[in-house]
Amino acid sequence: MIFRTCMGFIHNSDDAEDLTQEVFIQAYKSLSKFRQESSFSTWLYRIAVNASLNKVRRNSGNFITRHIGEFFRSDEVKVPDKVAANEENPESIMIQDEHRAWVQKALDSLPENQRTAIVLSKYDDLSQKEIANIMNTTEGAVEALIQRAKANLRLRLAAGLKKRDK
Repeated sequence: MIFRTCMGFIHNSDDAEDLTQEVFIQAYKSLSKFRQESSFSTWLYRIAVNASLNKVRRNSGNFITRHIGEFFRSDEVKVPDKVAANEENPESIMIQDEHRAWVQKALDSLPENQRTAIVLSKYDDLSQKEIANIMNTTEGAVEALIQRAKANLRLRLAAGLKKRDK
């Protein structure tokens, strides 16, 4: 559950695995501070969301350069795991990857509170009550955040399609 949350913000499995480990280390070190005012999972989610947002903030400027650098540093041609596991043709795989990248870019462009609400709702399938506890807000506010996030995602994705079709 923590890994899925981190993936919702980071979009890279290696980085999300590292961040998940950091979350558990941080939770272990902070265990004495857990006041049992909420469930343990809510407390753990809050740590994961905060760590993910901090990582996104720290890396927002160098994300593209880092990934381009990783690509050119590689001496060997890497075949994505999806190709081996997926019998679809390469064009379909490329289109799926392109769509995934559009969604990730649109998700990353949302305000933090909307992004947090939609990630916890869609990636982790949490109820609005659970999300409200994690975000320390009301269920009504969570519902509004999710609706605004969906509307903003629709606008951003539609704008991306218009740009592509030009």
